[in-house]
Amino acid sequence: MGCPENDASLAAKVLLSADLRGVDSHGVARLTGYIRLWEAKRVNATPSIKIVHETPSTAVVDGDAGLGLVVAPFAMQVAIDKAKNVGTGWVSVRNSNHFGIAGYHAMMALPHDMIGIAMTNASALVAPTFSVERMLGTNPIAVAIPAGKEPSFVADFATTTASNGKLEILQRKNAMAPLGWVQDNAGNASTNANELKKGGSMLPLGSDREHGSHKGYALGGIVDIFSAVLSGASYGPWAPPFPAYVPMPENMPGQGLGHFFGAMRIDAFRTADEFKQHMDNWITRFRNAKPAGADRVLIPGDPEREMEKERMGSGIPVVDSVVEELRGAGEKFDITL
Repeated sequence: MGCPENDASLAAKVLLSADLRGVDSHGVARLTGYIRLWEAKRVNATPSIKIVHETPSTAVVDGDAGLGLVVAPFAMQVAIDKAKNVGTGWVSVRNSNHFGIAGYHAMMALPHDMIGIAMTNASALVAPTFSVERMLGTNPIAVAIPAGKEPSFVADFATTTASNGKLEILQRKNAMAPLGWVQDNAGNASTNANELKKGGSMLPLGSDREHGSHKGYALGGIVDIFSAVLSGASYGPWAPPFPAYVPMPENMPGQGLGHFFGAMRIDAFRTADEFKQHMDNWITRFRNAKPAGADRVLIPGDPEREMEKERMGSGIPVVDSVVEELRGAGEKFDITL
């Protein structure tokens, strides 16, 4: 696409990190979507990413319509650098694109004995509680917290019952969606993984009011406001859609997608060694909580870490439909798969 070599390598690293951690919906399966956005002139392969406003602990970054895979690490590094100087760093981003898995960016803080936070708004596919209109994205939140001898605590989750990428995986497999993931255009529960193509919508975390969907709706709203209203990106139903064939919303109130990042130095609160010792204690105690059945109690980040270990040894499986998409992309750019 014409990306500088460093940017292309970084983008590849972010995508592969998703596949290694078992988040297949955000790995190489997304590559052809980025290509289509570039062809639609919605991705700038050679962006001039810059800070447009800052204080000692905060900044606003303009991504110049670059790949979010490149814009987000730039902004997270700004947050880390500010935290090094004043204890915490907070960065909002505008004029960006889909940034891959949120966990990658939050985990950038871990080697610095910092807590990392990453979130982003996304294509409007989610109906608020009691609505049938798509108003929010899947709007993920990731928090990475270092430990000592134990693996880090890494929570990375959509504020919907499931991510759109997981729906796309089901579509590729011609499988049904679990009840509670989507609703049809009249607001009825559905198990059709293709419901979004028929005017339906995804559901907030909790699925319905009785199971707490108002909380998922609130979480998604918080991410949208922090990521986009705060930065000057487009928010709510005006967020740019990921599929390149979907027309851009009219009267957009901001520029591109928005992200939000935070970095907090542990020793701004207590010594890092002392904190990590207690994190080890916290993790060990929760891991040893009495299980309800045969399943062991997990710590956020355990499944992804175990999957990464497995795939580093045995490789990353790729479904046939993604292989065909990659082969087609290779032909387009005269690259042999």
